[in-house]
Amino acid sequence: MPGSIQVKVSGKLEEHVRQQTESGLYEDAGEYIRALIRQDLQSEETGWQFLEEELAPALAATDEDYVAVRAEDVIRRNMRQ
Repeated sequence: MPGSIQVKVSGKLEEHVRQQTESGLYEDAGEYIRALIRQDLQSEETGWQFLEEELAPALAATDEDYVAVRAEDVIRRNMRQ
């Protein structure tokens, strides 16, 4: 049996939830909240996928692919930008 969580909202948050349900986009507040949670989970998953894709080349690189640099040179280069 699925569990349940009760959430209290007031003020602007309550008004926003009410607008979403009254607009007809969502049947009730619970449906709206579930949709937000699904979007959040999808966004998190997409973020991790992007990070993994960006880091993949560096993680696969060998020691020969790297160039040694001094911290002073990096700082000097960044100060010029």
